[in-house]
Amino acid sequence: MTAPETDTTTAQWDAEALRERALASLTRARDRTTLLTTCVDGPELTAQHSPLMSPLVWDLAHIGNQEELWLLRNVGGREAMRPEIDSLYDAFEHPRAERPSLPLLPPAEARRYAAEVRGRALDLLAGADFHGTRLTEAGFAFGMIAQHEQQHDETMLITHQLRTGPAVLTAPDPEPGPPFTGPAEVLIPGGPFTMGTSGEPWALDNERPAHVREVASFRIDTTPVTNGAYQAFIEDGGYDTERWWAPEGWAHIRRHGITAPLFWRRDGDRWLRRRFGTTEAVPPDEPVLHVCWYEADAYARWAGRRLPTEAEWEKAARHDPATGRTRRYPWGDADPAPHHANLGQRHLGPAPAGSYPAGESPHGVRQLIGDVWEWTASDFLPYPGFRAFPYKEYSEVFFGPEYKVLRGGSFAVDPVACRGTFRNWDYPIRRQIFSGFRTARSEDV
Repeated sequence: MTAPETDTTTAQWDAEALRERALASLTRARDRTTLLTTCVDGPELTAQHSPLMSPLVWDLAHIGNQEELWLLRNVGGREAMRPEIDSLYDAFEHPRAERPSLPLLPPAEARRYAAEVRGRALDLLAGADFHGTRLTEAGFAFGMIAQHEQQHDETMLITHQLRTGPAVLTAPDPEPGPPFTGPAEVLIPGGPFTMGTSGEPWALDNERPAHVREVASFRIDTTPVTNGAYQAFIEDGGYDTERWWAPEGWAHIRRHGITAPLFWRRDGDRWLRRRFGTTEAVPPDEPVLHVCWYEADAYARWAGRRLPTEAEWEKAARHDPATGRTRRYPWGDADPAPHHANLGQRHLGPAPAGSYPAGESPHGVRQLIGDVWEWTASDFLPYPGFRAFPYKEYSEVFFGPEYKVLRGGSFAVDPVACRGTFRNWDYPIRRQIFSGFRTARSEDV
């Protein structure tokens, strides 16, 4: 059944507003890219800091290459600037582990290339017609490229976390607030709601189309699971008790000797963590970070709970029980502001659990947007009526049980790449990502 659309529609954006939005989003992304690639020297840019990640210089030129491909060539009809490098920066042609051995553009040349592409793209934006094709409608191609760059900025920030050198990035900690004293969980009543979107101008293909989902009543944590709560799982032998783990997860942690979240180590009777080159005590009130899906699932079983499904997560985040409509964000339809959520690399970590009361959902659930990506129980699958656009390799090739869905974004996600409908996915063994979770339980349990 097709649902009536309830979020922002293309018709609500005029051409100049779209142009300004695209310019601001592209500029913000490039400023962040520049920060992440100028805070270290050349050898650090060309080194591979983990086989899971590309050299930073690959990301830099890949950002420019994708911008050239989609904006200059596809939208603008321009000739390729440097067709000989296309294959070098094709993410599907070369796995990350192989990229250091490729004849990549050196840092200075990669910067010049990305800057030249950007200059031409901004000229194109100044005179762009936001009608005519699906790619240009409502400035979609410009929004897609801004999101792509910000997604690679998050990837580069992950690379910085994996670096073993001294700290090179700084940001203020989130403003301290009063300790959260609200309920541990809230009830989300059963019934239908509108999931996904058909009218959000820059939503990506896997977020579409809007459709009705029926969800039974359930209870969900008011805040993400904290470091302190997760430490209780560790101290209770969570990593040594097979019955809490999915068979594949148990085999994985045994094979790799995993006994705590990534970057944690025990120091006597306390836990320390490494965060962007600095070693510090693990703060008990922050959402736990750098856990894989198997760890999140095991904790939930230990706690007598489970991970929420993707549909449950979205209903908790977007459904307004007073009106029956589906919001763009937990707080309403307004774009994210600093008081709503911890986004955009303003900080280099999550805020304490229970922060951002202005960003809570109508059901009273907090921090659904920002802070940590939240693992869900769901496999990454298409919505009914899904159509790949503008290329199958963005979503379609990843659909299946091999990937689990994450929702909500993290402190490392820019608002342009984070919505109540935005879907992320990864292998259930991944821990280098900025991932945490919250738990749920069925109402009849």
